[in-house]
Amino acid sequence: MTVHLREAGEADYPALAAVISAANPRHPMTADLLAHEVRDLRTHPLRPHLFQLVAERGGQAVGQAAVYQIPGMFHPDRYWAEVMVRPEAEGQGVGRALAGALEAHLKARGAREVLAGAYEDRPGDLAFLARRGFSEAMRFFDNVLDLGTFDPAPWTGTARLPDGLRVVSLAELVAERGEDAAWRAYHAAFAEAREDVPRTGEATPTLYDVFRQRVEHPQFLAEGVLLAVDATGEVAALTELYTDPADPDRLNTGLTGTRRAFRRQGLGLVLKLAALEVARQRGARSIWTNNASTNVPMLALNERLGFRPQPAWISMRWGRV
Repeated sequence: MTVHLREAGEADYPALAAVISAANPRHPMTADLLAHEVRDLRTHPLRPHLFQLVAERGGQAVGQAAVYQIPGMFHPDRYWAEVMVRPEAEGQGVGRALAGALEAHLKARGAREVLAGAYEDRPGDLAFLARRGFSEAMRFFDNVLDLGTFDPAPWTGTARLPDGLRVVSLAELVAERGEDAAWRAYHAAFAEAREDVPRTGEATPTLYDVFRQRVEHPQFLAEGVLLAVDATGEVAALTELYTDPADPDRLNTGLTGTRRAFRRQGLGLVLKLAALEVARQRGARSIWTNNASTNVPMLALNERLGFRPQPAWISMRWGRV
């Protein structure tokens, strides 16, 4: 049966989310979350490009593809590309058709660098990218902690913050300092810590007005943003927990980071332990986090806490800006 490709619209989000979830069950998608992410791209001050396709066979969505510029490491000639096919439609030319359409689109736009990726336990997907001129750029690991087996006893009474610092949630800091002051302190720490996170391209500064909009994200959890703050309300370190769109028993970790002046004092460990307690109180069964293979200190910390690595996500690159 012939595969029909067309540009996707808002009405296609439920079908696209179903394709993404089937193709990558480790990170399922919902229509609401997809719609929010598209709105974030379309309203971003950098005006990143976005192109989405849906592949249909017999009137049913069997694949999806997208090309977009990444606001967090923006360059006008750098793009992210993804092709996803439902498992039952693999090996039937759907992926090739979608990839061909993306390649034509990227060529027309004069792309000089394209990022994509696949899991290490999907050798066929990696070979698919390699045949198109992609090579490995970096590896990232999902690390998963089973909260049912986690024992905090080894750190009881030993993991503590330096004098003058305490742990509060973003919600608590807002109540103490006011919304704008709390969010600006959170943003300042986030922006500095994020600069040193390993990535496949240069980090674009996080604008405060854009950062502030994360409160509207469907997965945002104000009580899951934990901050090490001093007496003035300055944030020295942070860790973030987000809800999962498809699994109420799972929480996902955002950024865990420490400002440069406060590093190597154990702040990350204290905050991670506090986050695990928040997760336990919410009844979560697992916590997922993601780290680059080059982020040795964070990988070691997660391993100490009992996180276990999943198959690596291999980021692939074609060209270079």
